[in-house]
Amino acid sequence: MKRPLLAIVFLAVMTPCLAATVLHVTPDSSLTDAIRRARELRRTGQAAEVTIRLAAGTYHLYEPLRLRPEDSGLSIEGDGAVISGGLPLHSWRKQGRFYVADVPCFNGRPVDFRQLWVNGAKAQRARDVQDFEQMHRILTYDKRNQVLWIPKAAVANSKFSILNAPFPELVLHEMWCVSNLRIKSLTPQGDSVAVRFHDPEARIQFDHPWPSPMTPNTGHPSPFYLTNARELLDEPGEWYHDICQQKLYYLPRDSDRIGQMNRGRAAVVPVLETLVEFIGTAERPVRNITIRGVTFSHTTWMRPSEQGHVPLQAGMYLVEAYKLRPQIDRPNNHKLDNQGWLGRADAAVELRHTENICFRDCRFEHLGGSGLDYVEGCKGGDVTRCTFTDIAMNALVIGSFSPEGLETHLPYAPTDFRELCTGQTVERSLFHDIANEDWGCVAIAAGYVAAVTIDHNTIHHVPYTAISLGWGWNRDLIGMRDNLVHANLIYDYAGHMYDCAGIYTLGNQPGTVISDNVVRDIARPSYVHDPDHWFYLYTDEGSSNITVRNNWTPSEKFLQNANGPGNSWQNNGPQVADSIRMNAGR
Repeated sequence: MKRPLLAIVFLAVMTPCLAATVLHVTPDSSLTDAIRRARELRRTGQAAEVTIRLAAGTYHLYEPLRLRPEDSGLSIEGDGAVISGGLPLHSWRKQGRFYVADVPCFNGRPVDFRQLWVNGAKAQRARDVQDFEQMHRILTYDKRNQVLWIPKAAVANSKFSILNAPFPELVLHEMWCVSNLRIKSLTPQGDSVAVRFHDPEARIQFDHPWPSPMTPNTGHPSPFYLTNARELLDEPGEWYHDICQQKLYYLPRDSDRIGQMNRGRAAVVPVLETLVEFIGTAERPVRNITIRGVTFSHTTWMRPSEQGHVPLQAGMYLVEAYKLRPQIDRPNNHKLDNQGWLGRADAAVELRHTENICFRDCRFEHLGGSGLDYVEGCKGGDVTRCTFTDIAMNALVIGSFSPEGLETHLPYAPTDFRELCTGQTVERSLFHDIANEDWGCVAIAAGYVAAVTIDHNTIHHVPYTAISLGWGWNRDLIGMRDNLVHANLIYDYAGHMYDCAGIYTLGNQPGTVISDNVVRDIARPSYVHDPDHWFYLYTDEGSSNITVRNNWTPSEKFLQNANGPGNSWQNNGPQVADSIRMNAGR
């Protein structure tokens, strides 16, 4: 099929070279072609500045858009434009209680996915409980034999049995993280069942010491839930994908109508993990690109289906971890009792080696990985008046969380400090319904960063910490410094996990200031590992040279754990002026 020609409008013709050019693009055009056209207009001197203006509608991608140093100076503007990694499903049919659709191949390959959206709302992958307060608890955690013992009633009862399900998963609550574990076998023994998992997650899960599941002798045994079995498909709004038969089963809600789902794009499954990549180098970064008014939507992240997912913290997953005997002596820090090496989830939009890349009035929603990620080597740029919602993992990530080759408790001090992310501003943005699959993720995760400003944002309905700043669990002075967390409004946090805070820090960060924030209304799930271990403000291991002042909280429930020198706490708690409380947020 022939693609329509891109409309090009020439503006402000003042010299033989055009001062500015606008490319008007419609959803049935190619975004890749538009970016290439803009690149060539600038390269050949036909335009000094190029704006790609997207008409309203959904732009379906078959691979990520890639913006390179040659695209520097580009602007992309949307007017109701949605950049989507989703595949609309049609031809639904009724089969008993279910709606059933054949899942077509995408780009020449069968499709697998971990999310489904129906009529704009996220549907629930079939699981054994709807109310998480009703989750079963583990019985025994056998590290030596790599066996988790659970009640038999959890997998085989009068309502269902998943003993013969082909690809079930178990999601295990562990202090401040959850692990996604692919079940290899279920072996009943009396009123218990021995659960064994596939590798590599079985090895990582039973080798890593932190975080750890809680056993019954602690008084708070870890809860878990089961998912990804057709036998669990029993509540309206749930779905199951039979990957072998490439069929999707959906139990409709009262508002769903099969005729409606067979028209338009009512049911969408994600087929891409990343929508946009900024790809520069330290020597030639991608510079001065602004994206305004665009929605990024419908991604997945498939590693949990292929290799499991065992995180250390903030969704950063372990690729190897184990306990140390004897412990390692660390000058200036306490002894280290474990080793760990990390990986990082994919995001809808990823930036590497950039300068001044800005997102304004954009939406990041319906995402199965993280939202926006300034991965490495990024300088400046702002995220302003954006909305982040319905995101499975972290909403916004900035900076390194230890390179893959660096043990994560060692200080990250690169020879070339251009690798660090510095100078990003996140302001007047809204974050809610974040980390709705990986409960150990956060709204804003900033790792090894400097001069980052997080200002006047509103964050609510998150399962763990709202803002996490710093990394490394040590006091060594490296590249983190001069960060500002100011006048943010945080409430309804810690919906599933404790050992958390509204604002949380790690590491030595000279010049960093946390001021004029409001943190209130923590959630109170019954199944957390330690019901008292939550805080409004939390400076954790190695936190040094940080000023914490004028933050309003309902009480002085703060924690300073294994901190280094130079921290200053000034006037935090319910006595802070009402003017500060009224000024926080968007």
